[in-house]
Amino acid sequence: MPSYAPVGLIAMKSAVEFSNIVNNFLVERRQEYVESEPDMVTSPGFLRDDYFVPVNTFRFSSGEGKAVVERTVRGHDLFIICDPTNYSVTYNIRGRVNHMSPDDHYQDLKRIILASSGKARRINVFMPYLYEGRQHRRNARESLDCAYMLEELDHLGVANFVTFDAHDDRVANAVPTFGFESVPSVYQVLKALNALYPEIIKDRSNLMIISPDEGAIARSMYYASVLGVPLGTFYKRRDYTTIKNGRNPIIAHEFLGESVKGKDVLIVDDMISSGESMLDLARQLKDRKANRIFCAATFGLFTDGTALFDKAFDEGYIDRVFCTNLIYREPQLLAAPWYVDVNMGKFVALLIDAINHNASLNSLTDPANKIRKLLSST
Repeated sequence: MPSYAPVGLIAMKSAVEFSNIVNNFLVERRQEYVESEPDMVTSPGFLRDDYFVPVNTFRFSSGEGKAVVERTVRGHDLFIICDPTNYSVTYNIRGRVNHMSPDDHYQDLKRIILASSGKARRINVFMPYLYEGRQHRRNARESLDCAYMLEELDHLGVANFVTFDAHDDRVANAVPTFGFESVPSVYQVLKALNALYPEIIKDRSNLMIISPDEGAIARSMYYASVLGVPLGTFYKRRDYTTIKNGRNPIIAHEFLGESVKGKDVLIVDDMISSGESMLDLARQLKDRKANRIFCAATFGLFTDGTALFDKAFDEGYIDRVFCTNLIYREPQLLAAPWYVDVNMGKFVALLIDAINHNASLNSLTDPANKIRKLLSST
């Protein structure tokens, strides 16, 4: 199938490191195409040493922003990669250094789209961490930021929007004609787990999947189903008479499931925020005589740093934490002995290549066959 248009890859300041990995894999994949099919007729721009389109997003001293695309994008199939969680990016406002918030990154994304609109043949956005994704439903007089973001991008002419492990992918109902994809990372996580602990995947009779709360049940059920292992879950007992940081505080985590005594446990969630809840669950599971405890989350935010996890690792409550490289990770986190970085760069390059060829994404976004092959090869 011919490509839709020449690929143009735009790395926002928030996602430069990850975009470089994606670009390298994309170059490598297309070179392999040409070498394996020397008689294949390729379209102009199909094979390049670099797919990047340079952009400059800067702030004036007043804090106002501007985006400039520094090379032509006319006729290109643009893929913009954005990480709204990357607080390490800074700018100066009135002589002070300000760290960029998710709102700042989102505004820059819209500026890049506006600078490219009417020139690029198609605009696609890869936002692995869904902006305001936890604000997916209205429980009181509160804003629905994520749904409105998707409406805005749809109105701006974005054709495809790809995210990973959305907190609740039903938010796509806000834009029923929009090309929205929430892609799971389960295969890559299991592959990383198998690389370090092959005995767990080979003999799964001693493994149990744990859902940390009701919201993660569907994701945890998938892990348990494809691995053929039992599932346990915690539910959060909250104090609904009090509001703290915009939420009802958790009083306790209650466990539902069979005994974890002597079992290796994998706690599965979409993200680790401060990590306090995850560590509380690990301690409870250890009190119930669980053996090794592993945590897996697509996004490791670690908003309160890594000290609590360092202590839990030293005290034997956790063995490893698996998170992807889809978002910014502090050097301190990457150096932690308990942390495992799951590389998603090749997978994203494959998704970009498939979208560029208007090919079906089902074989990529449904990991069941790949997981079966992984399990059968152990």
